[in-house]
Amino acid sequence: MTPGITESRIEEYWDWIAVALFLLLSVDLLTSLAAARLVGTGAEGNPLMRWLLGRTTLVVVGAHLAVVVLVTGFFRLLLDRLRRTPSPADYYFALLIEGWLGVLVAVGLGVFANNLSVIVLGRSLL
Repeated sequence: MTPGITESRIEEYWDWIAVALFLLLSVDLLTSLAAARLVGTGAEGNPLMRWLLGRTTLVVVGAHLAVVVLVTGFFRLLLDRLRRTPSPADYYFALLIEGWLGVLVAVGLGVFANNLSVIVLGRSLL
């Protein structure tokens, strides 16, 4: 690992991917289920999630757990690559990762707001 990228910084990236996964999977799942219960699955904008909502709870939870495992595995590979990246490229690579994590969290918050709108107002923000 190069001196520019510390282990504490990489640990912080794990914290942020956990936040993003919580928003994009757990919060989205719970609010999507509530919205589907109130207005039906037709209001779901994501075709994959709409398909999942028509399946059993076990299939829905299993699909979400599979996504967690895949994302975690790929994120680990990404951070291993960051550790091996020489300076000064590691700084820019870390900035890209931080930007990507920021976008994931922002999208998760947007999805939550949209689902909440469907639950409260009966219609999507989009």
